[in-house]
Amino acid sequence: MTAKQPRADAQRNRARVLEVAARVFAEEGLSVPVHEIARRAGVGTGTVSRHFPRKQDLFAAILLSRLEQLIAQAGSLAGQQDPGTAFFTLLTTLVREGAAHRGLAEALAGAGYDLEAAAEEAGYDATAGLRDLLDRAQAAGAVRSDVDYADVKALMTGCLVRAEGRTGSDLAALERVTAIVCDGLRVGPVSHTGGSRSVEETRGL
Repeated sequence: MTAKQPRADAQRNRARVLEVAARVFAEEGLSVPVHEIARRAGVGTGTVSRHFPRKQDLFAAILLSRLEQLIAQAGSLAGQQDPGTAFFTLLTTLVREGAAHRGLAEALAGAGYDLEAAAEEAGYDATAGLRDLLDRAQAAGAVRSDVDYADVKALMTGCLVRAEGRTGSDLAALERVTAIVCDGLRVGPVSHTGGSRSVEETRGL
C-alpha cells in the first residue's frame, strides 16, 4: 500500500492540474504561464513540468481528457435517455466544448500536433458516440433520415464559427445558432427557436 501511495498522489495532482488548466485557459486565454497554473492548482511548478514537459503537452492532455469524458457521456446518454434527447444533448455539448477549447486545438494544430492520431493511439474513437446516437435518433424517428454524420459534422463546424472572439455576444450567438441547427435536424415541430414552418413549407419558399 505504501508503494502505491505516491502513484495515487501523482494521479490526483495530474487530474487537478488538468482541471484548473482547462478552466483557466478557457476563461483567460492560453498565455497564462505554467507557474500560475501550478499555483492555482496547489502544486509546485516542478510537478506540472514532470507531467507535462512542454506547454503543448498540457494542451493536448486537456483535450484528450475532455474527449475521454465526452465518450463516456455519449455512452451514458445512450443508456439513459430517449434517442432524440440523447443525440441533441451530445451535439449541443460537443459544440460548447469545441467553442470552449477552440484555442487549444488551434494552438496544437499550428504546432503540427496531430490530435486525431493521438486520440486514436489512446484508444479514443472521437466519432463513434455521436454516430451511434445519430443512428438511434433516426431509427426512432426523432432526426431527419436524409442527414448523415458528415452533414452533422459540417453543421457543428458552422456553429463554432459563431464562437470566434469569445465575447458574451459571440457565445449567445453560438447558443442561438446551435438551437436553429437542432430544430432543422428534428422531425416534426421545432422546439427551440419558435419557428412554425415545416421543412416542406420552407423548401417551397
